[in-house]
Amino acid sequence: MPLDTPHAPGSPDFSNRSFLFVLGSSRPDGNSEILAREAAAHLPAGVPQRWVDLNELPLPDFRDGRHEETGPPTHGTEKLLLEATDVVIVSPLYWYSLSAQAKRYLDHWSGWLNVPGSDFKERMAGGTLWGVTALAHDEHVVAEGLVTSLHHSAAYLRMRFGGVLTGTGSRAGRVRADEEALLRARTFFHTEAPLARFPYEERVAV
Repeated sequence: MPLDTPHAPGSPDFSNRSFLFVLGSSRPDGNSEILAREAAAHLPAGVPQRWVDLNELPLPDFRDGRHEETGPPTHGTEKLLLEATDVVIVSPLYWYSLSAQAKRYLDHWSGWLNVPGSDFKERMAGGTLWGVTALAHDEHVVAEGLVTSLHHSAAYLRMRFGGVLTGTGSRAGRVRADEEALLRARTFFHTEAPLARFPYEERVAV
C-alpha cells in the first residue's frame, strides 16, 4: 500500500463536497497541521471546510458500553462526521502510529456504531477518509502503521481512502522545508479516491 496515493492532474467534481479536518496534535500549529492547511489551501474556493481541534473537545477516554443498558455516550462530534463527505485525520506520527488524541477519537467511532438508531456505519459508507502526518524521519515508510490503521478503518466503514500525505518535520515549522511534501500537498485532494478494501478482499476480487 503506497503512503501517498498518486494524484494525477485533473478536475475532480467538488460540488456537494465538504471537508472535516480533525487535528490530533498535542500542540497548536504543529507540522502536521501546517501540512494539512497547505493541502486545504489548494481546494477550490467555496468548498466547505471545518477544522476541529481534539484538544478542545470534551472527549473522555473511550469506554466500551455495548453491553450496558445506558448505551455508549455521544458528544455531538459524531454529527460533524456525518455532515462531511471527506474526513481528514491530521496527526503527527507518535511511536509509528496515531497520536493519543487521534486514536481516542477513532475509539469513539466504535461507540457511535452502537448508538441505537444512529446508522453510523451506513451513513459513513461512501465518504472519503484521508490522513496527513508529519514525522521526524526522512524515510516516510516508517509511517506505514499509521497508514494501515486509517486504511483499514476506511475499509471497515466502506469508505473511500485517499491516502496519507506525509512530510518530514520535528522542530516547530520544520515541515515547511520539505519541498516535496509541500508539492504533493498542492494536488493531494485532487483525485477520486478508491474504495478501501481489506487485503483479503482484494485477493478475492482478483
